[in-house]
Amino acid sequence: MCGRLSQYRGIHDFVAALSMPGALVNSVGDQPLGRYNAAPTMQLALFHVAGEALHADAVRWGWRPHWADDRATPFNARVEKVAHGPFFRQIWPHRALCPIDNWFEWVDEGGAKKQPYLIRHRDGSPILCASIGQLPDPERGRAEHDGFVIITADTQGGMVDIHDRRPVVLAPDLAREWLDPATPKERAEQMALHQGEPADAFEWFRVSTAIGNVRNHGAELIEPTTKPAGGDVVNNG
Repeated sequence: MCGRLSQYRGIHDFVAALSMPGALVNSVGDQPLGRYNAAPTMQLALFHVAGEALHADAVRWGWRPHWADDRATPFNARVEKVAHGPFFRQIWPHRALCPIDNWFEWVDEGGAKKQPYLIRHRDGSPILCASIGQLPDPERGRAEHDGFVIITADTQGGMVDIHDRRPVVLAPDLAREWLDPATPKERAEQMALHQGEPADAFEWFRVSTAIGNVRNHGAELIEPTTKPAGGDVVNNG
């Protein structure tokens, strides 16, 4: 998974997709989030559960443990290692969801520059990405070292021509189970490993190379330049 995504709807649209009953503690506001070209280190809306409430907080995309301050800060975590490797051991129990509208990948099609593609749900619905992090404390609020990573899996079944990794996307019922603190860690690992949404839930299409510059923002960045494809392979012709 490349480090670029969109998160432009309002938080209540994402909450509606999650369909989670109970109280919402909303720290990101009610207006559209408006991020069409979000990159690592940016503050993104993140769902997590604390007490009896669903919390929506702005959290930095990217995290590393304090003992690894000489390493680059990862923004993704491989599902094959995240539950048992030492790097993410501290935050593996702290599950979250990063709700997004789409993500982007770059494909080498033989031109001078790689071609960016946008990937989204075929039905246009929000995408709920399994995540873990060092999350804001409900009483103390955000802290300096808060951050999160998106869990990624091997791309199989038709999307491998876009990229070899993609986010673990959970259907709403599994997303609610993922967030539930009562869900055992072993169950959470199996969900991430085996129950992410399949490739045929998504479509993809070329977009402007302007998305490659993080300074560029605006809805024009997500407009297709080719007819969407999905479920099979991308037509690179």
